Order: sequence, then C-alpha cells, then structure tokens
Amino acid sequence: MTDRGSATRQAGLLVVVFVATIALLVGGRALLSQAAANRSTGTPSPPGSVGAGLGSSAPSVGPGGSIDQTVVITGAGDIADCSLPGAAKTSDLLLGQAGSFFTAGDNAYQDGSTANFADCYVTTWGRVLDRTILPAAGNHDWTTAGAAGYLAYFGAKAAPLGVTWYSTDLGTWHVIVLDSDCAAVGGCDARSPQGLWLKKDLAASSAHCTLAIWHHPRFSSGEHGNDTEVGPFWDQLHAAQAELIINGHDHDYERFAPQDPSGKVERPGGLREIVVGTGGSELRTFKVQAANSEFREAGVYGVLRLTLHPANYDWEFLPVGGDIADSGSTPCH
Repeated sequence: MTDRGSATRQAGLLVVVFVATIALLVGGRALLSQAAANRSTGTPSPPGSVGAGLGSSAPSVGPGGSIDQTVVITGAGDIADCSLPGAAKTSDLLLGQAGSFFTAGDNAYQDGSTANFADCYVTTWGRVLDRTILPAAGNHDWTTAGAAGYLAYFGAKAAPLGVTWYSTDLGTWHVIVLDSDCAAVGGCDARSPQGLWLKKDLAASSAHCTLAIWHHPRFSSGEHGNDTEVGPFWDQLHAAQAELIINGHDHDYERFAPQDPSGKVERPGGLREIVVGTGGSELRTFKVQAANSEFREAGVYGVLRLTLHPANYDWEFLPVGGDIADSGSTPCH
C-alpha cells in the first residue's frame, strides 16, 4: 500500500509539473509575440512627466541577442508658411526618414493661429504628425495669445505637464524641450518656474547623454545673432554635462564647436549648439561670423537628422534636393 501511494503521489506531481511547463511556454510565446509587434509598429509609451518615455519604442534585438537602443530623430525649426514652398519640400524629406521627428519652434506662420496650422502645417509637416513626438514653441507660435493654436494642434505632445516645457527619455538619452519665449512663460532664469523645473529635471535624470531643444539660439551668426536671455539654460545644462542643443529662430543652418556658457571652446566637456531654422520659412543670409562657428549653410531648406547612440551621437544636415551637407559624430561626456 505504501509503495502504491508513493507512486500515485509521484505521478500526480509529474502531471502538475507538465501542466505548469506548458503554461509557461504559452505565456512566454505570447509575450515575445507582443514585443515583436510593438517593435514593428514603433508603439510609443504614454506621455507623462519626467522620464515617462514619451515617444520611446521597444528596443530592437541586434546580432547575438544584444539590445539596440539607438534612436533617430529628425527635424528643423521655422517651418510652415503658406506663401512659400519650403515646408512642402522639407516634409517630403521627412516622409523618407525612419524614426521620429522634432520641431524647433515657429511651427506655423505668421502668427501660429489655428488657421495657420490648418492651412499651412497640416498639409506639409502635418503629414508626419503621428511621428512628431518633440514639438517646441517659438515666438511666432506665441503671437497667438497663450500659444493657443500651437497647443491645440499638438495637444498633450506639446504640454504633457500642462506647460510648454517637458522632458522624456529616448533610448538611453534624456531629451529636454524648453520654451525660450521667456517673457511669455515667466522667465528663463534659474529662479523662474521653468528654471526651477529644469534644475529638478536634470537632477532626477540618470541618463549618460542629454539633448535639449528650444527656439532661440544663445550663439548665432544669423540675422538675430546671440540671445543672452537663454544663457541660464546653458548654465544648467553645462553643469549637468549635457551634450547637445538644437535651436531655430535664425533661418539658416549653423553648427558650433563645443563651448562653455561664456562661448569659450571646451573639448571635452562643452555643449555643441546646432541652429537649424531651415524648415520652410523665408531663408536668410548670415550677418557676421560668430566665434567658434564651425559650419554654416545659408539659402537652403533642409532638416537635421540625429542618430542617438548609447554613448555618442551622429548629426547630418539633409538639404532639399542635395547630398548631406554637414555631418559628424561626437561621444557623450
């Protein structure tokens, strides 16, 4: 009796183990299938506060099972003007790009109204709205009271925190979008609401690489020139060892050497600034050559493609109707 009872219990245990194994295999297969589906469609994480992963997609698996966390984002500032063909041409470029898109302000001319967005932006860059995950506001967007046209068009993408600045993680990068229309948003200095938020955001981030996007450039050879009002952004980003700043406002393309907040070349450790106000508005010439300007291109519409690797970044300026005009790669600090 004892031997038969023991054999019965052992048989029961084997059945339980077999059923549990089958359940684990089925569940694991379902999870793998869902992950593959998310990768193929680029399913984004929901928008939210700091580090919420706005626009991030599931990482792909590379050779040997390694995780590829490289992210590609492409964009420009100074974009949609119904009186000009530029935005249609640059949006044609975007249609051929992989990854996601950003804007660097002045999205719809002349005053960022609901009508400007409907008539000028929707028919051009609006064709890639679903992949435009990093919009930034500019002074023309604020010409309409409260940037109402801009906020209505981009919705939660433009103000996930209820204000026109926000941050997210893309791959291994921390990406910060700021609003350099300082008078409209309560200032840009360290004691302003935006400055206090930026300090907290940078302190909370553990990312190895950091990128910031806003409209008005601190340094520029273009028509508007240097903008000292955004200097406090530079102070905080430099102290946090950020890598790269993308701006618009001057309607040209310009790349600077890595600099400190005072405009002194700093290798390693400096912030690189790239101005790309070539999204579609009226193009302009350079007025002077600013210190540490390494590359300038005027009179050409185009977009900037950034490839954000885990420990470095590549940049490429893609002009309309031509080959890559400027490119390079820099390691993160």
